Amino acid sequence: MRSMLNLIQSAKNQAAALTQAAYERAAEAGVLPGGAQVKAAVEIPKDLNHGDYACTFAMAGAKQLHMAPRAIAQAIVEHLELEGSCFSKVEIAGPGFLNFTLGPKWYGDVLAAVESEGADYGSGQEGGGKKVMVEFVSANPTGPMHIGNARGGVLGDTLANLLARDGWDVWKEFYVNDAGNQIDKFARSIYARCMQQTLGEANYPFPQDGYHGDDIRELAQGFLSQAGEFPGQRSESDWLNDMAQYGLSRNIPKMQADLKKYGIEYDEWFLESSLHSSGYVAETVQLLTDKGWTYEKDGALWLNTSRLLREKYMREGKTQEQADKLDLKDDVLRRANGFYTYFAADIAYHRNKLDVRGFDLAINIWGADHHGHVARLQAALDGLGLDGSHRLVIVLMQLVNLLQDGQPVRMSKRSGKAIALHDLLDEISVDAARYFFNNRAASSPLDFDLDLAVRQDSENPVYSVQYAHGRICTLIDRMAETAGAKVPAAAEVDASLLAHEKELAVIKALAQYPEELHLAARDYDPSRINRYLTTLSEEFHRFYNEDACRLMGAGPELLAARLKLADSVRIVLANGLTLLGVSAPRWSDNPKKA
Repeated sequence: MRSMLNLIQSAKNQAAALTQAAYERAAEAGVLPGGAQVKAAVEIPKDLNHGDYACTFAMAGAKQLHMAPRAIAQAIVEHLELEGSCFSKVEIAGPGFLNFTLGPKWYGDVLAAVESEGADYGSGQEGGGKKVMVEFVSANPTGPMHIGNARGGVLGDTLANLLARDGWDVWKEFYVNDAGNQIDKFARSIYARCMQQTLGEANYPFPQDGYHGDDIRELAQGFLSQAGEFPGQRSESDWLNDMAQYGLSRNIPKMQADLKKYGIEYDEWFLESSLHSSGYVAETVQLLTDKGWTYEKDGALWLNTSRLLREKYMREGKTQEQADKLDLKDDVLRRANGFYTYFAADIAYHRNKLDVRGFDLAINIWGADHHGHVARLQAALDGLGLDGSHRLVIVLMQLVNLLQDGQPVRMSKRSGKAIALHDLLDEISVDAARYFFNNRAASSPLDFDLDLAVRQDSENPVYSVQYAHGRICTLIDRMAETAGAKVPAAAEVDASLLAHEKELAVIKALAQYPEELHLAARDYDPSRINRYLTTLSEEFHRFYNEDACRLMGAGPELLAARLKLADSVRIVLANGLTLLGVSAPRWSDNPKKA
């Protein structure tokens, strides 16, 4: 059950109930045959000249009732009782559609719902209080975060906000990859730069697969300033361990600071190293062995991923023949040297999420290049009896193309590599970054136009939405000052006065917000909220710029109704912007930069 009133669905349900009641009255009167079980649909017509809702009862029931649809529709209309309902009239159209038109009561109910629920308007209880973890960004702590991380950050953070609004108990987590090959490479890169700064660059080779950014040079310089004599008598392995810890101690706080500036804070930064030091990775691998999912080959321990995937795909409806045609491969869990692989640690981490910490659902935001890892990880969790195929959801995110002057921007001013998040936030506002990165579904590549992000006109989507909110705030203040008119309570508004098509369009857009929230959470697609806010702001601008809808010069009752309508839009725009982590400023006619 949804806790807040979804008035669009409520109207659909009421149209169906009114039609059924009218049929029963017609049958009782002998006008229609009784006892029919008609499965009719109630739809929103594409052409709203045909009403707000269309019911197919007459066409759906024609065969059972042995009557022409138009005759059935006429009988239904003659026995409809609309008094007290949200509809003002019903008309017959085409082959027998029953077209319902909403009345003032429904429009007034929308304004009343926005008022009574305020900041909670649109919230639901679909999650039922179940625990969900959203893990996102989780960038390697070996260098600055780049714009791909920036997209994943706003996607994960906004999705977490949406799920909380839809009734889930939400936990946000960053998985710190502070163990494994990339940390060894990180330490060796710092070590090589330390040796070069000590002996001269020409006298010590830098590893080809090392990290080449200027940030490594800075870390090496910082390390040397506090290390004392280098390399001295200490072993290389001792230096590498200290350098890894030094680099992590500098990089992780920088990542936290960048993300905080970006409006993102986590419930936990979970260290991969804790899984190894506690023995949890080894324990997880042993569990897979105990369940018969592993085998030894060439001194290594392998997961029988191909068998796990074959069983997973067959549970999902594939045939044995289809499963056999898939190019399935097994995975190493423990190398011949005794070290566990990243995949083994990943399985252990997700077992920790679902088994130890008891999350009902785990959602990960990953780059699309990890698509081949999704089913393998789910299947491994299935093998542990944790139903990973249903309890682990991976949202795959496509690449970002950064554009300036219509051309791709590929290089960072600071590092010479991928554009870093802190570089981007030097160029544009956090509001613009968060809105733009969420402007398309994760499954679509995203073109981020730097020039558009700083424009102050209606072409810039975040500016347009924020401007609508600020314009309403200014309007309400101005009407209070010049006309002594204040926003009334919904109970004091005569909704029948809001009869212009542009006024009604705004109210219908307000009514759509709860469903948009629900669908965005259900489909793991926060970009729906961007599209909704753009639509609502456009509907408001059309209403406000319409000569027939002017506030100045309107009579007191009509002015009050229009002020209430405008304030309702303000509330919903603020709600949506807050979900996106974007500010809802109060502006004068000269708004600040988006």
